[in-house]
Amino acid sequence: MINTLIALYSWTGGVVMIAIFALVCITLVGILINFLSKGKSKDESNSLNEDNNSEY
Repeated sequence: MINTLIALYSWTGGVVMIAIFALVCITLVGILINFLSKGKSKDESNSLNEDNNSEY
């Protein structure tokens, strides 16, 4: 009797929604890491700092 009362719902809808949410989160983190890794290189940032410091 108790086994029939406990299994009144299906877990597949929730599992699918959690899987989609996890996929979106992983994709956004990957895009963020890719964006941060394509930033200015150290040579460009050093030359910009030297130009800014020469004005003072």
